[in-house]
Amino acid sequence: MIDEKQLEIDDLQVHYKIVNAGATTATVIFIHGFPFDCSIWDKQMEALPDDICGISYDIRGFGKTVGGHSYFSIDLFAADLNALIKQLQLTRVVLCGVSMGGYIALRAAERTSDALAGLILCDTNAEADSNQGKLKRFASIEQIMGGGKALFAENFVKGLFSRQTNEHKPLLIKQIVDIIAATSDDTICAAQLALASRTETISALPAITVPALIVRGEEDQMMSIEQAEQLDSALNSGGIIEIADAGHLPNAENPEAFNEAMNTFLKRIN
Repeated sequence: MIDEKQLEIDDLQVHYKIVNAGATTATVIFIHGFPFDCSIWDKQMEALPDDICGISYDIRGFGKTVGGHSYFSIDLFAADLNALIKQLQLTRVVLCGVSMGGYIALRAAERTSDALAGLILCDTNAEADSNQGKLKRFASIEQIMGGGKALFAENFVKGLFSRQTNEHKPLLIKQIVDIIAATSDDTICAAQLALASRTETISALPAITVPALIVRGEEDQMMSIEQAEQLDSALNSGGIIEIADAGHLPNAENPEAFNEAMNTFLKRIN
């Protein structure tokens, strides 16, 4: 059963969901991407093995996590994550991040590895934004500030999903559109600036020695196979798991295949 809780960390009221295990051997912390919330991980939380605790949380400014200032950075998000781990006194933590959640997981792993037992990196990369990518983010900020949030959401979702999802999963598409609509303009713009200003983590990858799983939706238009291969090679993960009928959110688009890969990995590290 998934329970919902609030935790105060410094200036934040962090909303998170938790699935407790009987004799816990590890805890998976699920980190959502931009501009989503922790609900995208519900099907993974429900599918965890009996001995694995699951936590999904809303990143600063997203979902039901409130408080704090309006300046965001990937380093700040990573500091929030490590504070969550410390306050909950977690050990043997597996970080599972999709897209921006993967950036946060890598930065958190770079900052501290004391409790880290594994990494699941999904449709993400270790590179900084290119100049073209930065300009695209700045343009989206201008669009939102000019009252074009609905158009931003429409265009964003168009490139998010696989053909199968676009044709046959309208409820999933609506869920994502509704999440974006419920997220404040300030949060979306601040997060875009955080993404544009992030530094690369390629140079930090050799120091990460815990087991890693690299997952990618076969039809992802936002992250390339070359970026996944870079992570696979640097982290020695033993190969990329590609999820069929999935784009940038394979955990939501094809949860059965994603969960199989996730649980096989969790058994291996246990």
